[in-house]
Amino acid sequence: MRDLSDDRRWLAVNTATVRAWSLEQVIEGCTRSGISAIAPWRHIIQQCGLARAARLIRDAGFTITCLCRGGTFTAADEAGRRAALDDNRRAIDEAAAIGAGSLILVAGGLPAGSKDLAGAHAQVRDGIAGLLPHARAAGVPLAIEPLHPMTAADRACINTLAHANDLCDELGQGVGVAIDAYHVWWDPDLPRQIARSGARILSYHVCDWLVPTRDLVFDRGMPGDGIIDLQRLRAMVEDAGYGGHCDVEIFSAQNWWKRDPDEVLRICVERHQTVV
Repeated sequence: MRDLSDDRRWLAVNTATVRAWSLEQVIEGCTRSGISAIAPWRHIIQQCGLARAARLIRDAGFTITCLCRGGTFTAADEAGRRAALDDNRRAIDEAAAIGAGSLILVAGGLPAGSKDLAGAHAQVRDGIAGLLPHARAAGVPLAIEPLHPMTAADRACINTLAHANDLCDELGQGVGVAIDAYHVWWDPDLPRQIARSGARILSYHVCDWLVPTRDLVFDRGMPGDGIIDLQRLRAMVEDAGYGGHCDVEIFSAQNWWKRDPDEVLRICVERHQTVV
């Protein structure tokens, strides 16, 4: 396992972690903190303007580990599914323009009024398959991110790394996985599925699971503040062949989002070196 104790090269910050900042402020703040890799969300790229965002990123010499996010393939009717594909094609174009290593895909939950989980799974599979020709042509890998089962109804019906790996087996070239500690740490099959993922691992996200958790979406912990064995998890990911960045991605409405973003970045660096 890599020694990160005095090495910031492999630290990336997801822009959700410093939610109050614009893209310009993220680049300036990360530069002050000695961080040169970020994982932006689409809205801050769009707010900046795609051409200008690409120029700012290029001029700063930043690595874009991934773009967050595409997906949400499930819909109650064909028009909704077509609209989702159109939006995902735009997301691919945005990812290509900023040089992102992958586009993160969050599947989507049950369509409104539906209880058909198997049907939702099929919509996700068909949606990714329909997106793949555009992604391959643009040179943007698609990273399927399984989310915790608590999200199956409303956000993501792909909830295990095994399911994501099965989709990769079926869909072939151009599809991989994103492993987020918050969403997969609980899975007893995780070691086997990480090893199975191998070269498919396109993105690795870290944060912590707090006990108690006050909000299942917006109460993630800074690495080291919760119960996830992050070093063991990183060892498994690296043993599987992953040698990329560790993206700190924290949704924290009651804590970290209320703090000075420069302080948040300082602690990200510290925990990257001592916990991750």
